[in-house]
Amino acid sequence: MSGRWHPILAAVENPTGTWRILDGFGHEYGRVELRRVNGGADARYKAFLRGDHIGWSTTLRNACEHIHAAYLLQHGPGGGAIADWGELTGHGRRAMRHGLPES
Repeated sequence: MSGRWHPILAAVENPTGTWRILDGFGHEYGRVELRRVNGGADARYKAFLRGDHIGWSTTLRNACEHIHAAYLLQHGPGGGAIADWGELTGHGRRAMRHGLPES
């Protein structure tokens, strides 16, 4: 075993065929439900994040990764910085460091 943490380690099965994904405080943030398809011949895993269905997976491991990635995306801004930090106006750090003329 590699010793690396994986989201499947946060999965607790109860009841049978349903896994709850828990955060560090023991609160559920995701859930995976085992579903039989094609007349019971195949298994699929239905992934939920905070009660919202977010996708299907063919393995429990992939479903847990999908939920955890979506969970992490909720914890940060949705893109880069809006401010130019003075770079576009010539008042940024690079302009001051290189002694470039101000506009």
